[in-house]
Amino acid sequence: MPIQDTQKDLTQYIPPKGEYESFRDEDHYKEKLKEWGLSSAKEAKKEFWYKDRNAKRIVTIKGYEAYGNNGELNTLVIEFQDGKVSCIHPAYLKEMQSGSFGKESLLTIEEKEITENTEPAPVKKETAQKADSPKPKAKEAKPKKEKAPKLELPADKVHFTATVKQFAMTYNPFNEENDEVVVLENVQIVQDNPLDLGLAWCSHSKTLKKFELAPGDSLEFDGKVAAKKLAKGKDVEEEFLVDEPVLYKVNNPSKIVKK
Repeated sequence: MPIQDTQKDLTQYIPPKGEYESFRDEDHYKEKLKEWGLSSAKEAKKEFWYKDRNAKRIVTIKGYEAYGNNGELNTLVIEFQDGKVSCIHPAYLKEMQSGSFGKESLLTIEEKEITENTEPAPVKKETAQKADSPKPKAKEAKPKKEKAPKLELPADKVHFTATVKQFAMTYNPFNEENDEVVVLENVQIVQDNPLDLGLAWCSHSKTLKKFELAPGDSLEFDGKVAAKKLAKGKDVEEEFLVDEPVLYKVNNPSKIVKK
């Protein structure tokens, strides 16, 4: 029997700014829940607790908003039992599922960090240097390494060509587990002026697993790209580590063609 939504008048809603992304299918829903650290079970969780100072209510996730330079960050759009919708950060909704929620929330922690970062550093008392003590030699300035220029990544969905380099593991702090990913090389965005990305990575989703990929396979697909570095896996075998930085992530590849 569903819990009655009796505390709706106590909730402050943050409505979406406009249209938001909805889930393509059940597999996409499961994949996003795992990415947000909200559920990694075979049967994806459908209902979640929403808690605040005044209320404890049941909600479902209707979709998400994408933001950031390349849409790599998400805000969830949740629906209450009375049909009203509101936005919430996925990490904050995850924290609400804990029985200890309310003792010290993420917002409180963030406020502490801001306070600590803005407090003036303690002034150190200068001690007089002895006249006969030798002056320390000035350190020679090391030449600065030139950083590679940042690429201007397209915000919309684009067409890619790439080759499978290897499979790897990346640590997911939301669910505190390693997630399997596909590392791609020779990644190029096909457009009037082709853009070479070099290496990129994407989640090894159920959709990709159907293609039974192997290193050396050539691919074409559509997707969005974001500047998101691949984090190393935690306590994984050497074959699942990448020996060079992978700076770009491909989100939601579709229309995949394996050559």
